[in-house]
Amino acid sequence: MSNPRVLCLGEVLFDCLADQLGLKLEEVKSWTAYPGGAPANVACALVKLGTPAGFIGAVGEDEPGNALVKLLQEVGVDTTGVQRHSTAPTRQVYVVRDLAGDRTFAGFGQYDTSEFADTHLQAKQLPESVFQEADFLILGTLELAYPDSEKAIHRALELAEQYDLKIVLDVNWRPVFWHDENIARQKIQEIFKRVDFLKLAKEEAEWLFDTSDPGAITYRLGSIEGVLVTDGENGCGYCLGENEGKIPAFAVSVVDTTGAGDSFLAGFIHQLSQHGIHNLNDAETAKRIITYASAVGALTTTKAGAIASQPTAVEVETFLASHKI
Repeated sequence: MSNPRVLCLGEVLFDCLADQLGLKLEEVKSWTAYPGGAPANVACALVKLGTPAGFIGAVGEDEPGNALVKLLQEVGVDTTGVQRHSTAPTRQVYVVRDLAGDRTFAGFGQYDTSEFADTHLQAKQLPESVFQEADFLILGTLELAYPDSEKAIHRALELAEQYDLKIVLDVNWRPVFWHDENIARQKIQEIFKRVDFLKLAKEEAEWLFDTSDPGAITYRLGSIEGVLVTDGENGCGYCLGENEGKIPAFAVSVVDTTGAGDSFLAGFIHQLSQHGIHNLNDAETAKRIITYASAVGALTTTKAGAIASQPTAVEVETFLASHKI
């Protein structure tokens, strides 16, 4: 897909989900590998909804890396920004699940977190051409944990500012990727002043701001255009321009919550690119955008895997119509 409107920078990986629920890492008997990684999930979800998106990140020159690049291309994600590392492996994350299907990241198998290809994303190799055409840059924070990929994040921010992209930060806090929680908090907080939209889970908001109130976070940051705080089955709070609100979660039969927040963010960006940011000033439009995003997130939980379960625009519209929205 040419000329991506949205660039998603970060990790693409395999989530190895425990086949048996309710067991600890060492007790699990078998695993199923699903493609994932928050920025890649967002890129795929956007394309499925109809918004052209590109992925920027690094994978190994190995079979998992080949499989992930092939998947992105089959979905229709622009892979101009994908770098390959000759010796570092493509990341695999082991994920255990409780009896309700909720997941916990449990480690990286035989490797240290800093040994994977995604930590070696090179700032000098970021393709400037894709920034010239895009409208949004979506960043995670995991790349801030490693020297090479941290430089790439800051280079991407420079390019986004140069070409006037809106910058969206999805905190996506995962302690297992970091060696020091305090350094993580400091590095994440330093990015806030450069972003236009901030998306956090409730726990992340409380960790970084001591509150999960989107209005309070918006006030504290001053320069930000919107804050979204997701809370799983408890719904989502938002502050967009002057409009604040809370949307309850849709009641669905949950199979796997992996990637639901990423799909929510994709739904939000998809709607934002259709309606235009200036329309966030309208309270009803803001509410409708968040409701749509919530529907995309909810539908993603009804099947296994972060990418395979993502809905199309038609499926979202049908779902919303069935709820008389």
